[in-house]
Amino acid sequence: MEKESLAILRAEIRAQVEEIEGIYARLEDRKRKKDKAAMESVGYQLHNLYCAFEDLFKIVAETFENHIQDKSKYHLELLKRMAIPIEGVRPRLLSQESFPLLDNLRSFRHLFRHAYSYELDERKLKIVLDDAYTLKKIYGIDIEVFLSSLEE
Repeated sequence: MEKESLAILRAEIRAQVEEIEGIYARLEDRKRKKDKAAMESVGYQLHNLYCAFEDLFKIVAETFENHIQDKSKYHLELLKRMAIPIEGVRPRLLSQESFPLLDNLRSFRHLFRHAYSYELDERKLKIVLDDAYTLKKIYGIDIEVFLSSLEE
């Protein structure tokens, strides 16, 4: 990868990480409250968190390869694509530890978007929230490994 393209990619990734961290800060604020409105707000922030991660994936995909054939499975295929290295093109973005956590967030995001009359189950929300916080501890390492691999 040429130096200018790498600098652009690095800047776009850093900007997206700032977005992700902002959502984590809002999650931290919302999860302290225990009423129904706060729970819905946590759900909304978890929805936004996956959207921010997916925007990160799009940045990577558009830089290297952006040919997902089955548009009906676009979100899952994009996530899967980030968990695999593409020989001669780019290293993997996501570790094996991050993938299932993000897949759970992706599933929650889909449910949150499409279940209009559905009340959030506090137990299930806690599972997704726990996954989001586990992800917070490891996604930065994934990004650093990815960027370091590009420089080699």
